[in-house]
Amino acid sequence: MDFTVPKELEDYYAELERFIEAEIEPLVAKDDNIRFFDHRREWARTDFENGGLPRHEWEDLLRQARKAADAAGHWRFSAPKKYGGKDGSNLWMAVIRDRFAARGLGLHNDLQNEHSIVGNFPFVAMFETFGTEEQKQEFILGGFEGTRRVAFGLTEPHHGSDATHMETKAVRETRDGVDGWRIDGEKMWITGMHVATHCAMFARTSGKDGDASGITCFLVPNPTPGLEIEEWMWTFNMPTDHPRLSVNNVWVPDSAILGVEGRGLALAQSFVHQNRIRQAASSLGAASYCVEESVRYARERKPFGEELARNQAIQFPLVELATQCEMLRLLIYKTAWEMDNMPHEMIEKTISDKVSMCNYWANRLVCQAADRAMQVHGGIGYSRHKPFEHIYRHHRRYRITEGAEEIQMRKVGAYLFGYLGPKRGMYG
Repeated sequence: MDFTVPKELEDYYAELERFIEAEIEPLVAKDDNIRFFDHRREWARTDFENGGLPRHEWEDLLRQARKAADAAGHWRFSAPKKYGGKDGSNLWMAVIRDRFAARGLGLHNDLQNEHSIVGNFPFVAMFETFGTEEQKQEFILGGFEGTRRVAFGLTEPHHGSDATHMETKAVRETRDGVDGWRIDGEKMWITGMHVATHCAMFARTSGKDGDASGITCFLVPNPTPGLEIEEWMWTFNMPTDHPRLSVNNVWVPDSAILGVEGRGLALAQSFVHQNRIRQAASSLGAASYCVEESVRYARERKPFGEELARNQAIQFPLVELATQCEMLRLLIYKTAWEMDNMPHEMIEKTISDKVSMCNYWANRLVCQAADRAMQVHGGIGYSRHKPFEHIYRHHRRYRITEGAEEIQMRKVGAYLFGYLGPKRGMYG
């Protein structure tokens, strides 16, 4: 057993640090862009008079960073080489995301909107696995070129984790001699619709409520007749790009189907493991940042003439958080390594529970660490002049959105008690 981070990875991370210093930090220092990261960040980023959407200046800065990272060969790191990437592995992505988040808030890696100079591209894997050649060319290459951006239309106002009960329906309908589908229903929390060129719209095409089969994914252009943004949902963490939308009499041709008709949920599950392990690494890094900043402050602060850190009421909670960070880091890296060393289809059958363990625990841990950092820092910790409130507000959503922690715990329970996974049938 060798727990050493590969030298090649250490060398590449050092290259990333040099790039951040040379290209990204000067962008932040320019034109008062620091306003997007200091105490003004929520107000600088949010267009409160326009539905709470991200301001154009904020998204333009993110585009500049991505463009610079792409030119330097970093942004597509995790993508296949044939699309200009470097086939970045899950282990390498986990280490990079962990360390990026541990640096604190910055243009190098701002996860409020999934931005990073080393990008995560779940749709690439989805189109690569399920798309036609025409769809791969249009949506993978178009995604990197900025001409295509796909939102994920699974959740509904009355159905989140219970996706098999979705009420959005699609029925066969021929228009102008072309075979296609009419879609009607509602969707909610469909992130990025303000800039999406398409929505991967999931709708029931056969079967009955509760059936895992019979749900199909359609690539619906945005805008298109019948697709309406009803409202932008304001959230704990602003700005927002999460709308409630309706689809009424929306028509698409057969060629708009992504994957196999009736097998849409399998498609939806195709990338969750990669997404969850990388997001877990980011939460871990942010938790580590909160602990480290709290330790630093506790050594510097001297109430009553003595270091705050001498107080065991300060030490012990941070000791527990630091211990959990160390244990979780080992599990995340090990799980990511295992994912890299097995066929993609085996992940769900053998270690999906470990991915869920990493994800739900990391998301809970970062919220605890941010809350503790506020407490250790006292009044200044509660203010927006420190980043802890931002970290808490951002990462709190992942206890819901990346598969609610209760759903992930249920997955762990199914593996533990032999209802799914390698132990299936062991207990009768």
